[in-house]
Amino acid sequence: MRLWNTIAATLALAAAGGATATAVSAETLRLGTEGAYPPFNYIEANGEIAGFDVEIGQELCKRMGAECEVVAQDWDGIIPGLLANKYDFIIASMFITEERKKQVDFTDPYYLAAMTHVLPKGSDITEFTNETLSDKVIGAQSGTTQADYVEATYPDADIRLYPTQDEVNLDMASGRIDVQVGDMLPMLDWTTKTEDGSCCELAGEPITDPAFVGEGVGIAVRQEDDELREKLNAALAEIRADGTYKAINDKYFDIDVYTMK
Repeated sequence: MRLWNTIAATLALAAAGGATATAVSAETLRLGTEGAYPPFNYIEANGEIAGFDVEIGQELCKRMGAECEVVAQDWDGIIPGLLANKYDFIIASMFITEERKKQVDFTDPYYLAAMTHVLPKGSDITEFTNETLSDKVIGAQSGTTQADYVEATYPDADIRLYPTQDEVNLDMASGRIDVQVGDMLPMLDWTTKTEDGSCCELAGEPITDPAFVGEGVGIAVRQEDDELREKLNAALAEIRADGTYKAINDKYFDIDVYTMK
C-alpha cells in the first residue's frame, strides 16, 4: 500500500502544481504513463516508474531542455488526466486512432504496433472467428484497442475485460480464460521472458487492421498544445538520427520497434 500511496501523492501534487504555466514554457514537463505495461512502462521494486516509454519520454524532455516528472495514472483515466492538466503529455504505448483524435492530438508515431492472440500451450484453438470462439472465454485490458477489437470481432464469446494487462495475464496463466488479445510486443515479452508467461504462446497472424491499431503508437498532447507537439516531434527525429533511440530500443527489444524490423 505504501507504493500506491506514493503514486497517489504524486498525482495530487502534479494536479496542483504548475497549472498556470503553459506546457512548453514550464521548466518541468510532466510525463503521464500507466506504470503497469511492461516492458513499456512499469513500477520497479523501489517504487520508480521505468520502461521503454519512460526512457524515451525522459530523453525527449532532455532534448527540449526540460526536467521530466513522471506521473502514474490508471489506463482508464489517462486521457481525462491529460485534459485535467495532471500532466503535459502521455507516453504510454497509446495507439493513434480516429476516436482518440476527437479528444487529443498526437505526435508522429514513436513506434509501430500490432496486436496478437495469445493461447495456452497445447490449446485446440486453430481458427480465430466469432463462430469458433463463441463458446470461449476471451480476455483483454479494458479501455484499449484490444478490448475494442475483441468486442467487435467476437461478440458471441464470453468477453472478460480487466483494469490492467497484468490481471489479464494472471487469469490466462491460471487457466481462467481461453484466449486473450494483447499488444504484440508486451505479449512476446511476457510469453518468452517470464515464468508465468511460459504457459502460453502467440498464435495466428499479427492483427494489423488500421481500424484498431491506427497509424502506430504516438505521444498524446492536449489539442491546444501545438507548440509542445512540434517540439516533441523535433526531439523524436533528433534521437532517431543520432542513435539514442536505438540504444534505448536495444535495452528492451531484439528488433527496431520503430520499423518492426
